[in-house]
Amino acid sequence: MSLPEALQGRLRLPVIGSPMFIVSNPELVIAQCRAGVVGSFPALNARPESMLDEWLARISSELDAARAADPTAPIAPFAVNQIVHASNKRLEHDIGLCERYKVPIQITSLRAPDEVVASAHSYGGLVFHDVTNIKHAERALKAGVDGLILVCHGAGGHAGRLSPFALIPEVRSFYDGTIIASGAIAQGGSVLGALAMGADLAYIGTRFIASQEANAVDAYKQAVVDSSGEDIVYTDLFTGVHGNYLRSSIVAAGMDPDNLPAGDKSTMDFGSGGGSESKAWRDIWGAGQGVGQVGEVLPTAEIVEQLAQEYEAARTRLLGA
Repeated sequence: MSLPEALQGRLRLPVIGSPMFIVSNPELVIAQCRAGVVGSFPALNARPESMLDEWLARISSELDAARAADPTAPIAPFAVNQIVHASNKRLEHDIGLCERYKVPIQITSLRAPDEVVASAHSYGGLVFHDVTNIKHAERALKAGVDGLILVCHGAGGHAGRLSPFALIPEVRSFYDGTIIASGAIAQGGSVLGALAMGADLAYIGTRFIASQEANAVDAYKQAVVDSSGEDIVYTDLFTGVHGNYLRSSIVAAGMDPDNLPAGDKSTMDFGSGGGSESKAWRDIWGAGQGVGQVGEVLPTAEIVEQLAQEYEAARTRLLGA
C-alpha cells in the first residue's frame, strides 16, 4: 500500500472525487476538498481556455484561506484532469497554467502523459493516470506517473471491461505504488472494499453528480437518483471510446439504447465534446453502475459525511465490534 506524502494526514476519507465533463466545477471541487476528499475537474470544463486561469486562482485561494482559518482541518488538495489526445488543442496551454499554479495533482487520460509528467514533476506535483488494462498501466509507468487509476467495469463515463477483482490484484503483482480504484464505487463500504483488494484510494464520480454544487441540470441529477444499475448502457458510440451512460438520456435523444451502432474511433474530438450528433456529456449523461445507491440530491459535505459513516459501519461489521 502506498499513499503519497502529499495526501497523508490531509484526507478524511481515502477518496478522490473523479473529474466529470461539464459536471465538475469550482463549487464542487472546493466543497469536496473542504469535506476532506480530493476534488477534481477536467481542464476542458473551463471554457473558453482563459477561464482556466480564473478557476485555478479561485480554487487555490479559497482552499488556502480555509486552511489558514483552521490549520487542523483535513482539507484535501485538488486535481486537474488533462485529456492527452491530439484533438485537445489546448493541452500545452493547460499544462502551462497548471505548472504556474503548482496544481498538486494532475489526472491524465488516454495517451501516455510524458509531457504532463515532466511539467508536474518540475514543481513537485503528482500525476495519476487512467488505465483500463495492463498494457496501458505498463506504458504509464514508463512515463513516470506517480499512481495508476484503474478504471474498471461499471465506472461512470469512459470505463474498462475488467472487474476490479481482476485488474487490481494483477497490477498490484508488479506495482507497489499508488493505486486508485474506479468502478461502481458509490458508498463507504465499497471504499473499504477497494482498499481490501489492494487499492490505496477510491475514485467516486456518480454519487457527486447528485450534489447541490455539481454543474448538472436538475433533470440529470434526478435521473441519477431515479436510476438503477440496470439503467446503465455501455457503448462507444458517443466518443469513440467505450463508456457508461444513463439509458434515459439516450432514449430522450431519440435513440434505441438496445440497438446502438458501433462508434468510430476516428471521430474522437475532445475539443467539441464527442463524435455523434448528440454530444456526450451535454445530451448523453454519463453515470456508473453504482447509480442505484444514490438516493437523493444533497450538499457535497453531507455526501462525504454519509460516505464516512458508511465506511466506519463497514469497518465495524468486519471487525465484529
